Amino acid sequence: MTVGIRHDDLRRRNRAMVISAVRRAGQPSRTDIAATTALSPSTISAITADLISEGILVESRTGDAPAARRGRPQVAVRLNAKAATILTVVLSMNQLSAALIDYAGETIAEERRKLPTLELSREALVDETVGIVRRLIGGAPDGQPVMRIVLAVQGITDSSERKLLWSPITPHADIDFSTILESEFEIPVTVENDCNMIAVGLRWRNPERYARDFIAVLLSHGIGMGMVLRGELFTGTQSSGGEFGHMIHRPDGALCRCGRRGCIEAYAGNYAIWRNAKGLPETEAVARDVTDEDIRALAEVARSRPGPEREAFRIAGEAIGFGLGSLFALIDPAPVAIVGHGANAFDLMQKPMLDAIARTAGGVHSGAISFDTEPDEMPLIREGCAMRALTFIDQEVFSPAQTATPGRIVA
Repeated sequence: MTVGIRHDDLRRRNRAMVISAVRRAGQPSRTDIAATTALSPSTISAITADLISEGILVESRTGDAPAARRGRPQVAVRLNAKAATILTVVLSMNQLSAALIDYAGETIAEERRKLPTLELSREALVDETVGIVRRLIGGAPDGQPVMRIVLAVQGITDSSERKLLWSPITPHADIDFSTILESEFEIPVTVENDCNMIAVGLRWRNPERYARDFIAVLLSHGIGMGMVLRGELFTGTQSSGGEFGHMIHRPDGALCRCGRRGCIEAYAGNYAIWRNAKGLPETEAVARDVTDEDIRALAEVARSRPGPEREAFRIAGEAIGFGLGSLFALIDPAPVAIVGHGANAFDLMQKPMLDAIARTAGGVHSGAISFDTEPDEMPLIREGCAMRALTFIDQEVFSPAQTATPGRIVA
């Protein structure tokens, strides 16, 4: 039986393809868009004309296609920055940050706050989050509606992207941030795991390396993972999934921040490296605030001489390596990004990591595994949140299934 494609569905898909091509290229000509999308020139002309009339795209008379081309000069198009605005919020250990971003992806305003996240009451944590959103929305330019809010949190979120289920940065669980923020501001909200947003940010930043299959491992206060398989972000059926740091490395082993024992994080998180470097018992209560500067200082000592500091990083690399090797036994090797301030000490962990991978079933093809490092996770988390929100607007708001025009937007 032949399955037909409805005209509205085809139109929606084509509009989304054109917007995506413009977002990726910045200021392409219509010829460039046709080459990227494989749509006909007449289809490109019709769609771009509609998008310009609706205020979603604008023509760019500067930075046109090369003048060396013969015939009629090419005119570039670009996203209309005023077409929409989105808000990204990132809640992590002792820090809350937010950014107001226009439709072209440029930051309009931002704010960062230091917070004692482990000590704040549930009400105070919610109030701080609502407050930073209110201040940023209050600074939005006139006529630029805030269409979506994406909140990234360090911890486990539910699969419906509504709640923070659990996080090591706060003693409070099951915080329904989406409902709270939507009732306050009447703007759609999604709540995302921060490592998943790192994966989205990496794919947008470097689509050649991070395309169909790859893994992002966050080495910081905790150990997290974002994973893309067969071109799709991996999530669980009930939660955000990808809790690599809380896979068991050694049953009944070292105490983890989650309260269980033997997790990978209990050997490779900042606090675990500190605990081992200082010769503290594995059952020692987890240090609450081992900073990136503390770990950087330990790494310098580890590089300068053998000793407990170097051994702590070896133990960390081994724990991560066994975890990756077990994972690769299930999904086959894939490119790996080591993200976060822990990446600054990757040289101390790489060999024990690779040695551990080679001792697992997943290490049979370990030669196919490649590593790259990104020492600062925050720009990637924000970029991932922004692209999550903007591509939703591209596909679901400005590429509707119905043929009705969304309405003219002031350029």
